[in-house]
Amino acid sequence: MPSPISMGHLSSAVSGRVIAPDDHEYEEARRIWNGMIDRRPAVIVRAAGPGDVAPVIGHARATGLPLAIRGAGHNVAGTGTVDGGIVLDMGGLTSVSVDPRGRLVRVEAGATLGDIDRATEPHGMAVPVGVVSGTGIGGLALGGGVGWLVRAHGLTLDSLVAADVILADGTSVRASADEHPDLLWGLRGGGGNFGVVTAFTFRAATLNQAVFAGTLMYRRSRWSDALPAYVEWAAGLPDELSTMLTFLVPPPWWELGNEVVMFVGFAWAGADGRDGEAWLDRLQAACAPDVATVDPTTWVAYQSSMDAVFPTGSRAYWRNASFDRFDGPMIETVIEHCGAQTWVGTGADVHHMGGAFGRVPEDATAYPSRAGQFLLNVYGFWSDPADDPAGTRWVKEFSEAMRPHAIEGQYVNFLGHDEADAHRKALAAYGPAKLARLSEIKRRYDPENLFRINHNIPPAPA
Repeated sequence: MPSPISMGHLSSAVSGRVIAPDDHEYEEARRIWNGMIDRRPAVIVRAAGPGDVAPVIGHARATGLPLAIRGAGHNVAGTGTVDGGIVLDMGGLTSVSVDPRGRLVRVEAGATLGDIDRATEPHGMAVPVGVVSGTGIGGLALGGGVGWLVRAHGLTLDSLVAADVILADGTSVRASADEHPDLLWGLRGGGGNFGVVTAFTFRAATLNQAVFAGTLMYRRSRWSDALPAYVEWAAGLPDELSTMLTFLVPPPWWELGNEVVMFVGFAWAGADGRDGEAWLDRLQAACAPDVATVDPTTWVAYQSSMDAVFPTGSRAYWRNASFDRFDGPMIETVIEHCGAQTWVGTGADVHHMGGAFGRVPEDATAYPSRAGQFLLNVYGFWSDPADDPAGTRWVKEFSEAMRPHAIEGQYVNFLGHDEADAHRKALAAYGPAKLARLSEIKRRYDPENLFRINHNIPPAPA
C-alpha cells in the first residue's frame, strides 16, 4: 500500500478523485464488469481529465506498483484492475465530438459504445463498434471491435485514424499516419501495451437512422437443417449485410421457453432496406424460422438490445477461435455442445466475417488474422460462484472440440483470464510475425513493460 506521503503527493498531483481502501467509495470503485475477478487495488485514481494521466504514470514508476488502466471496466479478463497496485480509471472521460462535414468522431477514452451511438445517430453516421452498448471504447478499439457493421465497414480499429497517447515516460504524442505511424499500427490490435490512450479519432460510416435489422429464431430440433442453410446463404451475402449466430437459453423475460435456441441476428447497412429484405427472404425460404422479429429500428435501440442479457457483476469466462470455413464436422460439433448447455446466460456467438473486414491487407494492422470467415466466441455467464467449475468446463470443452478446425490467431477482446506466460499467450494470439513487430514497437515505447496488466506483449530485447 502506498505510504501516506505518497498518497498525499498523488492527491495533490491530480484533479480527479483518489480512492484508498479505507474510503467509503472503495468497494464500489474497485468492482468491474466480470464478477469472477475480485481484486483489491492499493489505490484507484478516477481521472478528471487527460492531465491526470502523466502524474499517475509517474507515481507508478516511482513506487514500483503495478499499474492497471480501466476504461468502462468491461474487459472479460479483468485487465482493468490489479491486486495491490494502482488503477487509473478513465471512466469519467466520456466526451464524444462529431464533425459531420469531415465525418470524424473524437471519443474520449472512458466513453461507452452507447455514448458514441447516441452522438452519431442524429447525423446519419455510425462508428463500427461492438454489440453491447455498455462496452468501453478503449479496450474495444485497441483490440479490434467486431459488431453489426463488420462486413460493411470492418473492425472498429479499421476506422481509427488517430489517437492521443500518454507514453510510459509521461510524454504526450499523437499517433496517426503522419505522426508516429508505427505506434498507430501497434494500437490497432495490440491493446493497451504501448501507452494510455486519452482520446480516439474515428472516421464514421454513413448509416440510415432507420436500420433494417432483426432476428430469426430456430428451435433445437431445427438446427441440423437451419445451420447448413445458413452457411450456404451466408456465402453469397453482400457486404451490406452482417449476421451473427447466437446459441443460448433465452432469458425469462423474452418468453421463448427455457430450452436453448439458435438466433440469426442481422443488420443491413445499405441505403435501401428493401434490398436487405430480399436477401433475408432467401434464408427464410430455404429454412423458415420458428419465430421472426424483422422490423426497421433505430441504431441505438438495436445496439442496446442485448445489454440486459449480460449484466454487470456476472461471473464470466470466454474463449474464441477463427475459422476459414463452417462445414459439416464443425456444424455437428456446434450442435452437440450448444445443444447440451442448459442455463441462462451461457452460450456462443458465431460472427460471419469477410466483406470489408477481409479486404483489409493482412499487414495493415496488428489484428491477428483477416483470413477468418467466421469468428466463434464461446462464453459463460452465471451469478453463483458454485457454478464456476461447470461454467468454465463447458466453455473449455466446446472450444477444445472446435480447436482442430481453427486457423492461426485469437481475438484478444474475447480472451478470458487463463493463467499463462505472456509470450505464449501473445504468440497464440498474434502469430510469430506480428508478435515480432509488436514486440519491437513495445521496446520502442515501453521498454520497461510498465503497461503489462493486459494481454501483454513483452518488449523485444534491446
